[in-house]
Amino acid sequence: MTDVPEQGPRDAVTLSVSRRAMLVGACASAAALAFTSAGRSGSPFALPLAFGDTPAPGNYDAFVVLSQHLTGRARFDPVLGKRIFAALSKADSQFTQNIVALNGWIQSHGGVPSDTVTQALQTDQPNLVPTVVAVMRAWYLGLVGASPKIEVLAYERALMFDPVKDVLTIPSYCRDVPFYWTQKPAS
Repeated sequence: MTDVPEQGPRDAVTLSVSRRAMLVGACASAAALAFTSAGRSGSPFALPLAFGDTPAPGNYDAFVVLSQHLTGRARFDPVLGKRIFAALSKADSQFTQNIVALNGWIQSHGGVPSDTVTQALQTDQPNLVPTVVAVMRAWYLGLVGASPKIEVLAYERALMFDPVKDVLTIPSYCRDVPFYWTQKPAS
């Protein structure tokens, strides 16, 4: 016989906890290594960026300036803005050139009021009108593209709901219990 001390129930629990702690620590270290090197190009742990973090292609700043002028807003949701810009760029190969041309046109015309830009463009540069319409449609309706390939990018964050957000609930599939509209109001 050998002289091995007998393990009691308490020693088995301690051994089990220390194995778990070591395993959790190893997993946490591996995860930390993966996430810290995920952004480095050529890393074996490189992960694709989430859609909202995808860097927008060139001229995004020009798109924001144009959007600010057309909508009269100072700020936009940056994630939604990048999604809209990417979708508009994908839908129209001339989009980035058109936004630069539109910004230049607006500057050269003394900052035409946003509600008259489309009318003023009809005479000067009618080829830029569809770009104005596409930008406004994307921000206010949350839609990009033409049928049958319409892409819905925003619903509850579409700008069309902002003027009435303090009074109305954004319409959705069901605003209350089924057949709520058939019951008389309490007052």
